[in-house]
Amino acid sequence: MSEKNRFALIMAGGRGTRFWPRSRKRHAKQVLSVFGDTSLIRQTFDRVAPLVPAERTWVLTNGDSLPAILEQLPEVPAAQIIAEPAQRNTAPCNALAAHILCSVDPDAIVGVLPADHVVTDQPAFERVISAAYQAAEGGDLIVVGIQPRWADEGYGYIELPEAVTAGSLEPVKVRSFREKPARDVAERYVAAGNYFWNSGMFFWRASSFLEAVRKHDPQIATIIASLPPITSDAFPSALAETYPLCRDISVDYAIYERATNVSGIPAGNFGWNDVGTWHAVWDLLERDAEDNAARGELLSIASHGNYVDAK
Repeated sequence: MSEKNRFALIMAGGRGTRFWPRSRKRHAKQVLSVFGDTSLIRQTFDRVAPLVPAERTWVLTNGDSLPAILEQLPEVPAAQIIAEPAQRNTAPCNALAAHILCSVDPDAIVGVLPADHVVTDQPAFERVISAAYQAAEGGDLIVVGIQPRWADEGYGYIELPEAVTAGSLEPVKVRSFREKPARDVAERYVAAGNYFWNSGMFFWRASSFLEAVRKHDPQIATIIASLPPITSDAFPSALAETYPLCRDISVDYAIYERATNVSGIPAGNFGWNDVGTWHAVWDLLERDAEDNAARGELLSIASHGNYVDAK
C-alpha cells in the first residue's frame, strides 16, 4: 500500500466546556493556545504534517469553530474542513469521514486524531503513527494505547494480552475496552502491566471501518450510506437533513467494543496528554518551588499549587 493512500482526520467538534472561562462557544478548546504559542488544533496539524500532507488532511468540526479553524489551518483546502450540522458524538463523525474518504480514495487508510492532545516527543510520535498506519493496511481497526504513567480514573483503558511489551510497535489483539475506572481499579490496571490508556487515536482502512459500521450499527450505516459523494452539489443539503438523524453514541461503544478485528499498538511514553482539564495544563507546565504554574508573568505570595493564565 502506498503512503499516498494515507489520510489524516482531525476531529475538532468538541466544545471544551471544561476550559471555561477561556473556552467559549466560538472559541472552543481546540482553537485556543493553552499549551505553547499555537492552538491545539494547529499543533495537531503540525504533528501529523511530516507523515500526511495538507491535501490529504481533513477536519470535522462544528459550525461555531469553523471560522477559526479555517483561519488557523490555511494549508488545508477549505472544502476539506467540514462542519457537522449537529453534534452526534464520535461514531457518526467517524462513519461520515469514512464515507467521504472512501469516495475520494477506495483504498484510503485513515488516521483519526483528536484536535486537543499534546505530544512532547515528536520523533517517537511519528514512529508510533507510522506503525499504526502500516498495521491498518491489513484491515484491522487499530487503536494506539499509551503506557500509563499513573493510575488515572479520567482515562479509558484498553486491555492487551499479558506480557505485552510497552514501547513495541507491533500490533496485538485488544482483549477489551474498559471505561473510566474507580481509583482502586485503575491502580490494578497499572500494576498488571497489560492495560494501556485509550488515546482516542484510531487508524483504519475506510472500507473496513464502513463494513464494521454496517455490522455493528446499522442505523448510522444506513443514514451515512444515503449521502451522495462529497463531490456532489447535493452533499451539503443532504448532510444537513440526514446527519442529525444519527444516534448520539461514541465510536468506542458503537464499534470498537463489539468488533473482533481490533488491535492495539502498545506505545510507550511519547509525552502524550489529552489536556482534558486545566489541571492537565498545570501538570504539563514548569512550576515554581510552590508548585505554581503560569502562562504569562506571575508573582505569587503565600500561594501553592495554582495555575494562572494571563496571556
